[in-house]
Amino acid sequence: MTASVWLTPGQLSERSGVAVSALHYYESRGLISSRRTTGNQRRYRRDTLRRVAFIRVAQGVGVSLDEIRDALDSLPDSRVPTTEDWARLSQRWHDRLTERIEELTELRDSFSGCIGCGCLSLKSCPLANPGDVLAKQGPGPRRLHLHDR
Repeated sequence: MTASVWLTPGQLSERSGVAVSALHYYESRGLISSRRTTGNQRRYRRDTLRRVAFIRVAQGVGVSLDEIRDALDSLPDSRVPTTEDWARLSQRWHDRLTERIEELTELRDSFSGCIGCGCLSLKSCPLANPGDVLAKQGPGPRRLHLHDR
């Protein structure tokens, strides 16, 4: 491989907009990989830029790093991923993202009503939680979990 195929951490950081420390963290989590030079310096393949972009977009929509790693593990190691590889990987999350969009839409549509009421108490809200029925379901954001209904 020629030298232009490999990027230093600084170059990858600059091109991706991700801090070098985040790149090292992604590497420690198995999301990206590097090789070491004879001087023990990290070098990343140029196609790592796409992986980092994918990681950032996936994180931005609420996908966990473990889920991202599992998805990236399905990409080929022996070649640069193709457009079809990325499309296949993205399709795996279609239903999950659709559910997330529905949850966020519900939050957006109901949140202002709760804030506008002024009570700011889910425990005593006669509309959202009459008789504190949600307490029986345990801790956590019960009203925002569509699949819990």
